[in-house]
Amino acid sequence: MSPAENPRVLVPSTSEYILSNFEPTDRIAMLVLNRDFGETIQRITNAQKASSPEFQAWLRYKNANGADIYIGMNPLKRDASTRTKEDIELIRHVYLDLDHDGPRALESVEDSSAVPEPSYVLNSSPGKFQVIWKVEGMTLDEAEGLLHAMAREFGGDPASTDATRVLRLPGFANKKYKTEFYVEARTQSKETYHLRDFKLHIDSQGSPRHNYHERGKRVPSSPTNLSQSEHDWAFAKRALARGEEPEEVIRQIAENRSNDKSNPEYYARLTVNKALAELSSSSSSSFQTIPTGRDEDREIPRE
Repeated sequence: MSPAENPRVLVPSTSEYILSNFEPTDRIAMLVLNRDFGETIQRITNAQKASSPEFQAWLRYKNANGADIYIGMNPLKRDASTRTKEDIELIRHVYLDLDHDGPRALESVEDSSAVPEPSYVLNSSPGKFQVIWKVEGMTLDEAEGLLHAMAREFGGDPASTDATRVLRLPGFANKKYKTEFYVEARTQSKETYHLRDFKLHIDSQGSPRHNYHERGKRVPSSPTNLSQSEHDWAFAKRALARGEEPEEVIRQIAENRSNDKSNPEYYARLTVNKALAELSSSSSSSFQTIPTGRDEDREIPRE
């Protein structure tokens, strides 16, 4: 139902959306991803600054020049300079990415007694939705177990089942397709939920190893019978192209190969470096992940 059809539906501005989902001092990750230029910029700053006119003007500039804009949904520790599981301070949100038969899947979520009413529904592109619940009191393992359970129950994207995930930021154009589509959020509930409010079976499928294998199933079969190393490389390329932190990709590959590599972390780093080099050579300019520090002490780039 559109806002015009239901006057009770609230459509928050970008700044309202950020400040309603986070405390002003929460440190959050903002991701700017330009696929045409092969550029990935991550800024870690507090929610108050991210919602400021100056920061929003910079995001609008990047969006107008072809970049997609994303926001991390869980606050990071005060000394965090990356967006890995170890950097997460606490869980504030769980979510679903409905990119297959979106309208039907969304209707199934909204009619279900297994999950409470969503806090927000984002229309991220035609027929695709991101569903968000504000939560508190969950551990990271509980949250990721719930993310997997909801993805299985409602046909959500299994790649969007980790607590470090970034989602679309409403108010900006989706640049992934030929025709621009402006992402819009609608507010559906102002409640903050707990694990007990979700009536789903949660098992151990939220583990990083399971997450790796679920995403690995997306590699198309090939008559050349790719080796496991080639599968690892392909996994790294897809993850990096989506804007995931190289350190998090390294961690997942290393854990998956811990039983058959004498030095799995060294192997994983070589694989990720190879994937970064491939992405760089295939783009019009170098693919880069820009290191981030304390953004509240840094000027927003004037470009």
